[in-house]
Amino acid sequence: MISVQQLSRLIGTDSAPILIDVCIDADFEADPRLIPTAVRVPFTAMDDLASTPGHERVAVICQKGLKLSQGAAAILRTHGFAAEALAGGNIAWRDAGQPLVPASLIPDRVTGQGTLWVTRHRPKVDRIACAWLIRRFVDRDARFLFVSPSEVPAIAERFGATPFDVPDACWSHRGDRCTFDTMLEGLCLQTDPLRELAAIVRGADTNRLDLTPQSAGLLAASLGLSRQFRDDLQQLQAGLVLYDAFYRWCRDAMDERHD
Repeated sequence: MISVQQLSRLIGTDSAPILIDVCIDADFEADPRLIPTAVRVPFTAMDDLASTPGHERVAVICQKGLKLSQGAAAILRTHGFAAEALAGGNIAWRDAGQPLVPASLIPDRVTGQGTLWVTRHRPKVDRIACAWLIRRFVDRDARFLFVSPSEVPAIAERFGATPFDVPDACWSHRGDRCTFDTMLEGLCLQTDPLRELAAIVRGADTNRLDLTPQSAGLLAASLGLSRQFRDDLQQLQAGLVLYDAFYRWCRDAMDERHD
């Protein structure tokens, strides 16, 4: 079994396990929200799921952490997966005040793969920050299309991608807030560390470097990455490491000093 506290320390990091929600439809419909990055899979489909390559760490979730998640995790272990059930299930997670993402706001997966998102090419701050947030808290398999600004709406329509950080999109700037802020609010991910990170991103992205002492550093690193990489996907991979570091600072190290 993995505890709520243990799992909460892993979510948002590149060490997070694959999360599989095996709640029956009636339980899910009573509270249609998911633990960040969780994917719904029928508990009867564990043998099929286990046929996919790789024996990664898995956490299985049901409503109360009893028969469904424990049985599904046990089946995955017979296939060599390091699988655990979440103690107390979704109810324990909810009662501990941990974030839950409304499932209705998570795009459908395209052709059996991860969710598909599209935005303007040559990202700097907000677009990389949003992609990091999506990968770490919404869909670990999310894919991103970086294209010409004028083509974002048409590509979103033709390819079934969700646009972000473009005018008139659901996920975009609102007032003096950037798209990262919009996503935090809309996806119900307003934890203290993510709020701290949002202020840093907002200062860097809107050229208000007085918002936080860290905003200037994020801007400098982001501009450096945009010049280091011509390929937007390579820049994204490097940016994920950058935002992992800033997130861990916001979560664990804000009071630490180096002397």
